[in-house]
Amino acid sequence: MDNNIIEKITSEVISQLNKNNSEIESNNSVVKNKDASDQLNQLIDEQIEFLQGQINRLKALKSGASTGEKIINTPSAITASGVNSLCDPENCTGCRYCIVNNLNSVKELIKEGAMRIGSKAGIPSAPSEIARFIDHTLLKPDATAEQIINLCEEAKKYGFMSVCINPTWVSLAAKLLKGTEVKVCTVIGFPLGATPPNVKAYETRMAIQDGAQEIDMVINIGALKSKNYSLVEDDIRKVVEASQGRIVKVILETALLNDEEKIMACTISKSAGAHFVKTSTGFGPGGATAHDIALMRKTVGNDMGVKASGGVRDAKTAMEMINAGASRIGASASVKIISGEKGTGNY
Repeated sequence: MDNNIIEKITSEVISQLNKNNSEIESNNSVVKNKDASDQLNQLIDEQIEFLQGQINRLKALKSGASTGEKIINTPSAITASGVNSLCDPENCTGCRYCIVNNLNSVKELIKEGAMRIGSKAGIPSAPSEIARFIDHTLLKPDATAEQIINLCEEAKKYGFMSVCINPTWVSLAAKLLKGTEVKVCTVIGFPLGATPPNVKAYETRMAIQDGAQEIDMVINIGALKSKNYSLVEDDIRKVVEASQGRIVKVILETALLNDEEKIMACTISKSAGAHFVKTSTGFGPGGATAHDIALMRKTVGNDMGVKASGGVRDAKTAMEMINAGASRIGASASVKIISGEKGTGNY
């Protein structure tokens, strides 16, 4: 952390303190009755609160300097930082960003529009609030109606963001989740991404007709690796247009791409109007990694979401992905993640 930043904030605090002293002295000269005294006390309390906030910010910056953690103080990307790489009651900095010690403030940040709340890895079990970052997923080809019903019941019980299912189950899920906050998400061109753009667009329209509220589509991986970027963009854009304003997440299948191809895929997805980029189908040779999430976040900035999917089976891994920049987690082990256990499977 640049010392100039800390010095600048310190200077601002001192300047504000001097200004406040002048205001208080001025007010003291005109205090002639109880009402004026009450106003002065209110002014003092407000300034104490302001200065305490500045002191807490300095503490957080100092903590970030010692741990190497960057604190991004914007509503679109909030990252928590604590002493010794993990917030705890004994070393609390008093910031608003801690899911361990200041959960109510974090909830308010999410209401204000935060895309992600990050924390250093190592928290033994994630609080249930992480559930709103999870797409509860069942994409196995042999999934039964009974399993889909159970998936939807779990999503309602634990408050997951959505259920992510194959298109054939969308109408059933839409009926089961009607009137709840849980969204219905489905996958298009899944899992290979090798169908033509018009076919993906048709599949998208059918899914929406059945009740899908979010669309995860697989990129045309072969076209990307062949550097046929116009086809890749047309493929994504047609799905975006067919989605009629609904959220579209583009699955890159990062395990099959090098970093240059990942950056290109993210750039094209953004240009085509997609809302998220996503790591994996769960059917490829590998899943989400913190490196890929960080690279994707750096490429798309804060204008798009980043979804980590594939291999996220416990709270520790989920928090690592969120800390790296993920704003959504795709997982079949969702219940175990929020329960502090470790799941099995590929997705």
